[in-house]
Amino acid sequence: MSKINTVIFDMDGTVLNTLDDLTDSVNYVLDRFGLPARTASEYRQFFGNGIKYALECAVPSETDKETIDNMLPIFKEHYDAHCLDKTRPYEGIVELMEQLSVRGYKMAIVSNKIDSAVKELNDRFFAEYVDVAIGERPEIQRKPAPDTVMEALKELGSNKEESVYIGDSEVDLKTADNSGLPCIAVLWGFRDKDRLLENGASVFATDPTEVVSILEQLNRIR
Repeated sequence: MSKINTVIFDMDGTVLNTLDDLTDSVNYVLDRFGLPARTASEYRQFFGNGIKYALECAVPSETDKETIDNMLPIFKEHYDAHCLDKTRPYEGIVELMEQLSVRGYKMAIVSNKIDSAVKELNDRFFAEYVDVAIGERPEIQRKPAPDTVMEALKELGSNKEESVYIGDSEVDLKTADNSGLPCIAVLWGFRDKDRLLENGASVFATDPTEVVSILEQLNRIR
């Protein structure tokens, strides 16, 4: 079996702590529509499956589909303008990417965020190490469909046999499974360990400093 030489990262909750900016933007939309705000703790469970899903979770249950559809462009406009207000890489992530780069790993980021935001955030924080960043766009199905991962592998010139996926949610676990990639589940993101275990996680990183040794271990058993 091929050695792992490619790492596909999720974005929100994995490489970037985006929770506060996402919370502020969705709450801005809710306020525009006269609806009550939600807390960051609630949003921690909502994010990961695209912004439309998060809005569906955030609004009162009787809210109609047309209203949610009307919220989406308002969210996009606000988030595009404010996605860098509070968002920062998790501690140790940039150092991890540097170590992976030195060891010759290729890296990509795939996300259910809007593609323009994914590319802007990658350019701002990780451009030195990450060549490919793919978000939600009309011609590519969002996760847990494998489309973003397959597109990333194509652009990197890699294949699934030599790749690993790193994410923080049940959506990421399913994405990795659908893509035929092993998954490292991180414990610093939007989900706790119990939730990840319930969804089939078996390999965990509690801190970014553990990822290189996990990859080395995975390669040793191949």
